[in-house]
Amino acid sequence: MPLRSLIDLFLLAALWGASFLFMRATAPLFGPIALITLRVCIASLFLLPLLLMQGGGSALRQHPFRLLLAGLINTAIPFVLLAYATLSLTAGFAAVLNATAPMWGALLGYLLWQEPLARSRLLGLLVGFSGVALLVWDKVSFKPGGSGLAVVAGLAATFCYGLASHLVKRQLAGVRPLAVACGSQLGAALCLLPLALWQWPAVHASTAQWGQVVMLGVGCTGIAYILYFRLLSQVGVARALAVTYLIPLFGILWGYLLLHETVTLRMLLGGLVILLGVALATGVLPRARPASPR
Repeated sequence: MPLRSLIDLFLLAALWGASFLFMRATAPLFGPIALITLRVCIASLFLLPLLLMQGGGSALRQHPFRLLLAGLINTAIPFVLLAYATLSLTAGFAAVLNATAPMWGALLGYLLWQEPLARSRLLGLLVGFSGVALLVWDKVSFKPGGSGLAVVAGLAATFCYGLASHLVKRQLAGVRPLAVACGSQLGAALCLLPLALWQWPAVHASTAQWGQVVMLGVGCTGIAYILYFRLLSQVGVARALAVTYLIPLFGILWGYLLLHETVTLRMLLGGLVILLGVALATGVLPRARPASPR
């Protein structure tokens, strides 16, 4: 991988890992719905001029309902669920849960679209969900003060990501990636804005807290999308998806350094098992082949 692409990969992982830090810091103040509405509105305002300057505005007019659906399933619902999860879970823990998205994608592809699932990929699903069980074993409590609902919300968010990956691939094939990114943010904003205005909290945020919200929208969403699509064009899908394995590392790192979150041995072991399962389920680790006769 070229050095510039490698730098883009690590910067993208750092930004997406930081999104859990910013949600963890600001969700208690703004609430999940208002925070994510601000995030997608800021991202839309950042991405729309870039798309229009590249002459991609026609894609928004040609596929309004498909982009709205993508915005709902790939952005609005999972973003709100993850913001809700960070009310109870640490940024690092939520980032590790986020790594299960490719497993859901592989499972849904097999169940709903009959995509082939080799034995090694099936083993990956079993390994990955075993890692989830190890990770959340002492967290799934639905008693008052427990984190059970937060864990369920985090996994439901990654389920949405897995489902959206197939819907976008089938419904928006051929649409330029920046148009999909911008359109999905606009769609998410349209879905969330009425609800946010209806339930807008009385917020007394500091300048630093507003800066975190802006960074969440511009850096962790707008700039991150640009980096991701540049990676797709330069190194292809398989290598670009390597960011999946780096996001939990940065999520844990930022939470430890900036929020002084505790990193437990179970979190590390569960995360490693999940990543191993993701690697197997997505075909990153190829099956061993018998040696050919000389």
